[in-house]
Amino acid sequence: MMLNGRGRMLRNAVTPFGKLFSRSAASSSARASKLFVGGLSYDTNEAALKDAFSQYGDVIAVRVICHPTTGRSKGFGFVTFSSEDEAAAAVHKMNGEELDRRIIRVHYSESG
Repeated sequence: MMLNGRGRMLRNAVTPFGKLFSRSAASSSARASKLFVGGLSYDTNEAALKDAFSQYGDVIAVRVICHPTTGRSKGFGFVTFSSEDEAAAAVHKMNGEELDRRIIRVHYSESG
């Protein structure tokens, strides 16, 4: 039993360690997954990024990050897939591949 600062019992305060990191097969295909894509050419736009990643599944959002003053790409962006399985396939196939004459890095985004 865990108590809060006022001496009241906290409900469901303890999460088993194994559940913090496990993903069930049922939930893995249903949740959207956001990927970070680094090493982009400054010429790569959102349409080109979406085209490159769409072959691995349903892309629901694409964002190339640009400098606020110049409007020029900062060389990285984000791609969001409708499912984790599609995102996993994209990470596996696209990480280290060439896009617009640049080798890109692809991994899961740490921001939601």
